[in-house]
Amino acid sequence: MQYTKLGRSGCRVSRLCLGTMHFGWLTDQEESFRMMDRALELGYNFFDTANVYGGPDNKGATEAVVGRWLGQAGSRRERIVLATKFYGSMGSDPNQQPGVSAYKIKREVDDSLRRLQTDHIDLYQMHHIDRTVHWEEIWGAYEDLIRAGKVIYAGSSNFAGWDIAHAQGFARQRGFLGLVSEQHKYSLICRSPELEVLPCCEALGVAVIPWSPIGGSKLGGHALDAAEGSRSFVEKDDIKTYRSQIESYYALCRKIAQPPAVVALAWVLRHPAVTAPIIGPRTMDHLESAVKALKLKLDEKTVAQLEQIFPGPGGTAPQAYAW
Repeated sequence: MQYTKLGRSGCRVSRLCLGTMHFGWLTDQEESFRMMDRALELGYNFFDTANVYGGPDNKGATEAVVGRWLGQAGSRRERIVLATKFYGSMGSDPNQQPGVSAYKIKREVDDSLRRLQTDHIDLYQMHHIDRTVHWEEIWGAYEDLIRAGKVIYAGSSNFAGWDIAHAQGFARQRGFLGLVSEQHKYSLICRSPELEVLPCCEALGVAVIPWSPIGGSKLGGHALDAAEGSRSFVEKDDIKTYRSQIESYYALCRKIAQPPAVVALAWVLRHPAVTAPIIGPRTMDHLESAVKALKLKLDEKTVAQLEQIFPGPGGTAPQAYAW
């Protein structure tokens, strides 16, 4: 495993982040425990979850599974950097509806701490932006949590580049560290973040934690099986849209004798703004094979071929918009 700093913080995290979204939902507790145990053995020290994970009718279940694993005998909690998220609806109460407020932040962090069976969250992330709430309120609530020892760092997810810059501007006015990370959708098949989000994060020292780095399984090696009626997490409409590109991509992976999922991860890891792509394993093989991406160095010819198959958004900011 390789390690790097989480943005401009001094905290060191593994270059692959274990995503737990399937735990307690598509992956039962016993297998989830086995995967978390194996992740530690492989050197993963960065674990990510969210309060809403667990399936539409069982929100909170994933945090509870992670909490029961942490609650076992041993020093698991001290060995990981634990991240979770809040924003989505957790009930019918008006203050449990999607959004951000000081009231909700303090309420949801206590609920997550209870489910996770821990006294602090290392990285507490806003799952989405709420532009109806002023940053004075948000940063005030985070500062209180940090002073109380319940949270160490603040992070965001699914923010636009403008949102990240705005948040950091208000944090600086307060003498507050602000965001140390942005969790964002980024892959060969989704390159629009290269226009604004990645340049913004790189300039401001905000770690980028890509989610869906293999394009929602479209780059995982079995996407075309969906067209044949086999079980797949790839929508058939996506196959219709991307079939030609996926076929070309799989052919290139065969040519260089590398698994498609590993190639996709290796490509994402090349970007200097990227800290740790999130691996959301459903099986032990998914977890173990991801580590191979850390050793795969794609040559410039291969990179050029990949980016010909999946073209970028047309330049980097601000040159994409102005000369």
